[in-house]
Amino acid sequence: MIEYGGGINNGPAGQVSGGGGGGPDLGQPVDFFSNAGHVVNDAWNFVASQPLEVLVGAFFVLLIGLVILRRAF
Repeated sequence: MIEYGGGINNGPAGQVSGGGGGGPDLGQPVDFFSNAGHVVNDAWNFVASQPLEVLVGAFFVLLIGLVILRRAF
């Protein structure tokens, strides 16, 4: 295998390469609340992409729903 270039993979030079020390690599820190930002961004983009008629209709549906909810309680 050495004559085909495979010797360097299995020899001492291949074993030495890599991390030089320290503790185990625990990976990158995780931001658990980053998904909340994505959800808000996606919702805002969805609402902003709607035509004016849909936004006005949704406003009145929301308003009527709030009036009905207030009368229920």
